[in-house]
Amino acid sequence: MDLVNTEKFAIGHLVSSKDISAGGHLWRIVCYPRGCGREEHDGEYLSIYLVRMCEPKDDDIKATLEASVMDRGGALFSSHRRKVTHSIDRKVTGFPRFVKRSVLDSFYLTNNGSFIITCDLKVMRKEPLDVPPSDVGSHLGHLLDCADGSDVSFVVDGEKFPAHWAVLAARSPVFKAQLLGSMAGANMSSITLHGIAPATFKVLLRFMYTDACPADDELGDSPDDMFAHLLAAADRFVLDRLKIFCARKLWDNISVDSVAATLICAETHNCPQLKKKCIDFIVEENNFKKVVLTHGFVQLAQQFPSILDDLREKVGA
Repeated sequence: MDLVNTEKFAIGHLVSSKDISAGGHLWRIVCYPRGCGREEHDGEYLSIYLVRMCEPKDDDIKATLEASVMDRGGALFSSHRRKVTHSIDRKVTGFPRFVKRSVLDSFYLTNNGSFIITCDLKVMRKEPLDVPPSDVGSHLGHLLDCADGSDVSFVVDGEKFPAHWAVLAARSPVFKAQLLGSMAGANMSSITLHGIAPATFKVLLRFMYTDACPADDELGDSPDDMFAHLLAAADRFVLDRLKIFCARKLWDNISVDSVAATLICAETHNCPQLKKKCIDFIVEENNFKKVVLTHGFVQLAQQFPSILDDLREKVGA
């Protein structure tokens, strides 16, 4: 637009785009080079507006207009970049004082005396389409249940568990080494595992397929015992998320009677945060005298006498 020519325009004279179809509506971008005629400083400012040219058809959309002045080098000048969101129930939205005419004259005129304003119009729904939550866990859980395409099985205390080596190798570096690495033998279709109970391995396997942590009511009559066994299995097969989950559950259910056994579990399977919490719990004045009388504390003293030194130091302090 030529700035000198616009001096001849009356206040309220407009320059308009053609109709723009977007979001099921028609729009125009209009520019008043000397103001729209309804503002206090008309004549000093250039005004820009977005105008809806049809009746609103959908109240679930919004339109955003971003206008920028281009400098002499062809770059969009950040100090004169404005954005406004147009509510569909309004016909006109914009910038009555978009830029001072004197600023255009000083900074933005090209060699031929014109200035350039770019306008970006976006029309979108206020709320995007709902994306359903991931169901990959349920699909993989079904794959585990029906054993379709299973190519490896685990034998745990005589009980057989069909599985899929690709899933296990992706989830656990230990299983990856067994199934794909240097530990893999010529025939790995059946692997016997020792040192884990069938019930524990069943829960562990479902976690590896679904990434879903078990609820207390899924773990039989003694959830704390199962969480301790699961923590040991998670440590063995390097399933860090399951390990932390089990540690949290053990801490949530901590008591004078269970804390020593939980501390043994934490020390055995390298859970420093759980260990610290257990020690802090034991050395509380009201707890210590009760904990030392439990069978679990006797076991703790036998298996980890060094922890007793930590306890004595804290109690003494």
